[in-house]
Amino acid sequence: MNLYAKFLLLCSISVAFIALRWSAPSFNEESLKGARVLVTGASTGIGEQLAYHYARLGAQLVITARRGNVLEQVVSKCLEMGAQRALFIPADMAKPSDADHVVQYAIEQLGGLDYLVLNHIGPSPYRMWDGNVAHTRWLLEVNFLSYAEMTQKALPTLEKSKGSIVVVSSLLGKICGPFALPYATTKFALNGFFGGLQHELAMQKSNVSITICTLGLIDTDNAMEKIKGYINMTAYPALEAAWHIIEAGASRQSEAFYPWYTFYACLFRDWFPYLRDQTIQNSYTYNPQVNKEPVTGS
Repeated sequence: MNLYAKFLLLCSISVAFIALRWSAPSFNEESLKGARVLVTGASTGIGEQLAYHYARLGAQLVITARRGNVLEQVVSKCLEMGAQRALFIPADMAKPSDADHVVQYAIEQLGGLDYLVLNHIGPSPYRMWDGNVAHTRWLLEVNFLSYAEMTQKALPTLEKSKGSIVVVSSLLGKICGPFALPYATTKFALNGFFGGLQHELAMQKSNVSITICTLGLIDTDNAMEKIKGYINMTAYPALEAAWHIIEAGASRQSEAFYPWYTFYACLFRDWFPYLRDQTIQNSYTYNPQVNKEPVTGS
């Protein structure tokens, strides 16, 4: 296929996507009133904003992260904002028993689950890979295997409630880039696992939906600190990203993209590989003297 034909097909797909978005199921905010929701990674960033949105909509919430004192503050604010219930449970997702216990706690406290929102990530250096395989193995436990653990634990109750699993992923789980190899590895794993599970649940005629959310650069404090000195691009608001995630999950979309460019980047990925790779490499600043120290986030 020549370049012109590729361009025409790309334009046609883009138009089809826009038409699909306009005809997508509408989001009924009332449907989340009283909904039983478990949100992970909810102490800061996108997870915190997810909790606040669900609270405004009158949901019943259990939130989790590592820092109990911060979770307590988020829960207090959720109750002020209108959550029917709001509870927290500190957990370390590097421990399979903690991941299992969090789901069990949410089911017991809320009497079941309607939404399992998987958002947590572990801290990881933002720099060229230094050969640390042990860190990648640990991060896979936190960012991927705990997601699978929580999913298997929650599936029976979600089947009864015709519930949803919402997975927060990343453009770095679709397109390879520098400086975040362990993190990107875990996001590719998420997309592969939950994309395959979508097919299996559909083949089994399951009541459970899975929404995979592909996010670009979001303006959380951790993200902004990590990319400093590496890349200069527009970051989009966590508050808006969280709303898109909730909307996609509530309308049972199989896949969602935020901000707008993430969808087109995924289309572009396999059509023009040379231009793609040049664009990626030229978007980053690499100075061994400046970028040699690791920067971690949570």
